[in-house]
Amino acid sequence: MKRFLKSAVTVAFIFFISMNTAFAQMRTHEWKEASEGGYTYKYVTNDPTNSRFYTLKNGLTVILSPSNKEPRIQTYIATKAGSKTDPETHTGLAHYLEHMLFKGTDKFGSKDWAKEKPLLDQIDALYERYNSTTDENKRKEIYKEIDRVSGEAAKYAIANEYDKLMSSMGAEGTNAFTSFEQTVYVENIPSNVMDKFLAVQSERFRNPILRLFHTELEAVYEEKNRGLDNDGRKAFETMFAAMFPNNNYGKQTTIGTIEHLKNPSLKAIREYFTTYYVPNNMGVIMSGDFDPTETVKKIDAAFSYMKSKAIPEYKFDPEKPITKPIVKEVYGPSAESIMLGFRFPGAGTKDAQMLTLLGNILTNGSAGMIDLNLVKSQKLLGAYAFPYVLKDYSMLILQGNPTQGQSLDEVKKLILGQIDKLKKGDFPDDLIVSIINNNKKDEIATNESYSSRANVLMESFTSELDWANELSYNDRLTQISKKDIVDFANKYLNNDNYVAVYKRKGEDKDVVKVEKPPITAVSVNREDQSDFLKKVNEMPENEIKPVWVDYSKDLQKTVSNDTEILAVKNKENELFSMYYQYNTGKWNNKLLPLAVDYLEYIGTKQKSSEDFSKEFYKLASSFNVSSSNEETYISISGLNENFAATVSLIQDLLKNAVADEEALASYKEGIKQSRANAKENKNVIMSGLRAYAKYGAKNPFNDVLTDAELDAVKASDLVKIIHDLTLTKHRVLYYGPKSVDQLAKELTPLKAKNAKYVAIPKAKVFKEEPTVKNKVLFADFDMKQAEVFWFRNSDKYNVKNAPVASLFNSYFGGGMGSIVFQTIRESKALAYSTYAYFGQASKKEDLNSVGAYVGTQADKFNDAVEGMNELLNDLPESNKALQTAKESLLKSLASERITNASILMSYLSAEKLGNKTDIRKEVYDKVPTLNYPDLKVFHDKEMKNKPYVYCVLAKTDAIKPEDLKKIGEVKTLTLKEIFGY
Repeated sequence: MKRFLKSAVTVAFIFFISMNTAFAQMRTHEWKEASEGGYTYKYVTNDPTNSRFYTLKNGLTVILSPSNKEPRIQTYIATKAGSKTDPETHTGLAHYLEHMLFKGTDKFGSKDWAKEKPLLDQIDALYERYNSTTDENKRKEIYKEIDRVSGEAAKYAIANEYDKLMSSMGAEGTNAFTSFEQTVYVENIPSNVMDKFLAVQSERFRNPILRLFHTELEAVYEEKNRGLDNDGRKAFETMFAAMFPNNNYGKQTTIGTIEHLKNPSLKAIREYFTTYYVPNNMGVIMSGDFDPTETVKKIDAAFSYMKSKAIPEYKFDPEKPITKPIVKEVYGPSAESIMLGFRFPGAGTKDAQMLTLLGNILTNGSAGMIDLNLVKSQKLLGAYAFPYVLKDYSMLILQGNPTQGQSLDEVKKLILGQIDKLKKGDFPDDLIVSIINNNKKDEIATNESYSSRANVLMESFTSELDWANELSYNDRLTQISKKDIVDFANKYLNNDNYVAVYKRKGEDKDVVKVEKPPITAVSVNREDQSDFLKKVNEMPENEIKPVWVDYSKDLQKTVSNDTEILAVKNKENELFSMYYQYNTGKWNNKLLPLAVDYLEYIGTKQKSSEDFSKEFYKLASSFNVSSSNEETYISISGLNENFAATVSLIQDLLKNAVADEEALASYKEGIKQSRANAKENKNVIMSGLRAYAKYGAKNPFNDVLTDAELDAVKASDLVKIIHDLTLTKHRVLYYGPKSVDQLAKELTPLKAKNAKYVAIPKAKVFKEEPTVKNKVLFADFDMKQAEVFWFRNSDKYNVKNAPVASLFNSYFGGGMGSIVFQTIRESKALAYSTYAYFGQASKKEDLNSVGAYVGTQADKFNDAVEGMNELLNDLPESNKALQTAKESLLKSLASERITNASILMSYLSAEKLGNKTDIRKEVYDKVPTLNYPDLKVFHDKEMKNKPYVYCVLAKTDAIKPEDLKKIGEVKTLTLKEIFGY
């Protein structure tokens, strides 16, 4: 698994008192071999994932991790090739190919392959001519012909037939991703469609056809432009370029250069596929409800046609040692930060595993050196360290965000100061033991989820890591001394051998966006189906019967010490989570969110804030306090045997917290800097626009303290609010090994028996504004794209709408097979990301809403708005698409299992809506009776010819004012109007 993933989780399995106890818990992890059903496989002893590792005759790796927790299967089909192996003349090619592997083969994705093929051959030849032509006028003529022939070819293509195949199975999370050394195709399927799944996947990789290429290429252009608007991505790419001048980690990016994007070669893409998409370079990884012996036999039969072949070795010149700091700068509109990177050996080395430990010592989310010395002490607004491990090399990456008035050089000095402390061994002696135990808790948490389990197995495969070695990682840590860590740090870290990337605020004058080529909308042929699709849909599958949550049986209730307790018993392992839930939030008291965040930086008379973090971490427990508009939660989680100690610790902090004026002063500075940073974040600005659209000028988003009000806040005021939480009416939500009666007996009440409750202040009321006419809310932001969000307030929640709303969303604006995606992206190539939905309210008193989104190049703004408006005003009819939407929704519901702590969350959601039963049953029973006329009536009522508020985020000079005025009454909002400060 990639080490930076490992280091990101900071929870634990058991609280070892000493290193001797840790040694006593060591389990051997050794490779063994066994056979069953005619197949030999390897496994690792004491593997919590129970995985079997097969290598088929053609070299295909199959990794199977069975479990019967729920009737679904997480699948990954991975190729050990990515952007690192892109040809230097065609960067971005592996990513192109990933997109095109959703387009079908000669068997599916086409309504008439014999007629489509000659046209695709013409397109191939045209692209080769296009790539070899330098005269711009001639290139335009060739592209015009590409566009014309592509339109003819599209008449025989069936857009998104792959997605239709998977959706009709009840698949979820259909996706893929490309990185340096991996391209991975992702599906989560019901357990009863294994045969269908394998039929589709084996065909998918047999003979992929590069159809609908120029519209998909436009989607990649959009993705590139989104990257050009992402300062964090630019900083990361700059770091890799400076760190790896000899390796393709740094010489080329995953999405490719603009020049190569403009000159794609279909021939080169096919060559890449035939070179790297071979069985001895691929793996099928599954975790879920299946019989491994039956499953490997089916996988073998499905992929046996693949032939093994030699994989070209990736060769590179070794990187030269960095002897003095390499300094780079990146400019953009987002907040300033600095990133530091140190180079380390690659994934298969012992040093890469030591690097993981080093990362956890610096940052573990609770008690790492940077956590305590820079973040909790509020010397920086934010900072972290993590290892990024790849095959050839690894990196230790450190990032810091300045607080108010700090320079980036000051941030760098503080971060490097922690490196110096690490090299001197200036960290607690017992930190390694705490890290081991938190890692072991992570193992349990990982194995609760099919997707998490499959992901770590997939990462191990693509990184070519030894699974036994991975499982033994925590046990090996017990043998590492503090001296070993200090020696390792001194070996690889010094004051000169790093790369520093300064992310500065300002205009990036080097950015050149990918310009919009002229594209004529192509046919998507929604009603057509290939014979292959029909054949797959006719394959038999065993029925999965749905299981609904019974709130009267699946959770236990009691009252103890005047406190209601809702509990679900954990019958799987020793983990627990518990919440104190309050029906009060920011609308009741503006200071409440500040108070609960302030709690992170204060302690009691006996313990400092740092002491609390260390003690929670030693217990392998965690706590979190959060306050939203109407609710506040105090949560704790950890191992059952440390439940009492964890409860005692959080109650001590809540009851005995003391004011710290110095911490408050730093906290206020951090808030002010965070506010400034929010104004430089386009996603946050869009959230503000949407709140303005929903509630009007005075809304929950901008209902914040002014700077003067913030300055007037006293530490004693915030601490009183924290103390009052222990005296405020609440209820307890619990998931863990204890029964509700046992919990009620053992749980120390938060409020003393004879203490009086504190009254909850009356809440401020924010009313959702009726959407009565078209309006445009415009905000300026320095970006290459334009983002548009349509918003409309509808009627109040009505449970009777749930079935039709659920089916409508699946049909109209959900996945890749939806009407919106097919039209906006597949047919018209107007956006990389687009969707639309009917949003059901989360509370019965609130209004439902309609939302739609397009992120597009600014020069496509008018076309994108027109395209979405056409769909909002006229619902296209497709009986085939509707049938697919029905099957997808019904099969997903039948195989979905709400378990564990999710039962509690499901109950709370139902309670807010006034539902006494699991609403999914109503949806499941009603959906089969619904047809297009029902959706049409719903669409007419909720969307057709309705007024909308258009939230537009773009650079001012990129959108013509008259174009905005055509849409509706325009109001250009200042950042102060949006944010309230």
